[in-house]
Amino acid sequence: MASPSSPQTSRRALTFIFVTILLDIMGAGIMMPVVPYIVRPYSADALTIGLLAVTYSVAQFFATPLLGAISDRHGRRPVLVLSLFGASIGYAFFGIGGALWIFFVSRIVAGFTGGNLTAAQAYIADVSGPEDRAKNFGLVGAAFGLGFIVGPSIGGILAKISLTAPAWASAGVALLTASFGWFVLPESLAPELRRPHPLHAGDFNPFKLLLKALRTKQLRALFLGIFLTRFAHMGMQTNFAIYTLDRFKYTPAQNAVVFTVLGITSTFVQGFLIRRIAGRVSDRSLLLWGLAIMAFGFVALAAVPVGWMLSPAIAVLALGTGLVTPTLQSMISQAGSAEEQGMLFGANGAITSLTAILGPAWAGAVFDHVAYTAPYWSGALFLIAAWWATRRALPA
Repeated sequence: MASPSSPQTSRRALTFIFVTILLDIMGAGIMMPVVPYIVRPYSADALTIGLLAVTYSVAQFFATPLLGAISDRHGRRPVLVLSLFGASIGYAFFGIGGALWIFFVSRIVAGFTGGNLTAAQAYIADVSGPEDRAKNFGLVGAAFGLGFIVGPSIGGILAKISLTAPAWASAGVALLTASFGWFVLPESLAPELRRPHPLHAGDFNPFKLLLKALRTKQLRALFLGIFLTRFAHMGMQTNFAIYTLDRFKYTPAQNAVVFTVLGITSTFVQGFLIRRIAGRVSDRSLLLWGLAIMAFGFVALAAVPVGWMLSPAIAVLALGTGLVTPTLQSMISQAGSAEEQGMLFGANGAITSLTAILGPAWAGAVFDHVAYTAPYWSGALFLIAAWWATRRALPA
């Protein structure tokens, strides 16, 4: 039998985790083109759409560091399964609908069990050597990309049957993925590498865990980069469908086309390109180039005069994101020991949750009260700030 660290075992484990993430993102992608249309009969303003994402992220902010700590003690697979099961329940509530508060309950349930990406990132760190982490983390982005190709396309088709059909389809996909994780996915964290001491009160305090993760200058710089980058990106992600609806009168099917372009580009960059250039170009250079390209993509989204130009603009943004995301994850992973991966990626998840609280609220507010292009111009400024901060803090 291959050892846990053998190439054969690592490849098999990476294949399993890739399929798990793909199915999870596909379920989320099915919902993306239709959320504003489901909610609009109950509230028509962009801020409400943003607040739904904020509600999810508030719950996730408190839960993700704890789930990361649990995965360091009990393994990655139980956390993945629990998170996916919670997502299934959340989607089902969205399908039930009937009142605005039910949509918020849906987001709370999904948020409190939303540790799937944290566990998946720690899983990849478990089975990857330092020299392979950037390209292996690219698999997460490739799974995201494929999920955004397949998911929104399915969502656009199902929306023609019923606006709630995508929600029920997403619930089914999440439940299928949870079953796949339980019966097929192997555990990646060997018992001897797990944290021996039980959970304590500090593990329930996300602020304490964040401070622990920010213990070095390098980690502070990396997490600052994540905060600024994700702040801009999360605002765009939750605002995009209502932006295209109000500015270009796009339908769910037309939004699905744009998300498909995003998925194809992300899959190419993180599933192919990053695996070819990682190791040949320094992580710092990849990060800075990616941030600059992302900023240009945001400017392009704001400046396009006609709807068809959204697709090339979103492709530029996806190119930059595809360079930034796996590079940051690799650098964070290499800054901690094997038994700290859950804690580090739990902190990463908590920071991402903070940006998902603040970013959509910012985007919705400036969309409603400044201009419909304001989330994208301001997003470019936040990315320029991330480029400047990481360039100064990280050694050349």
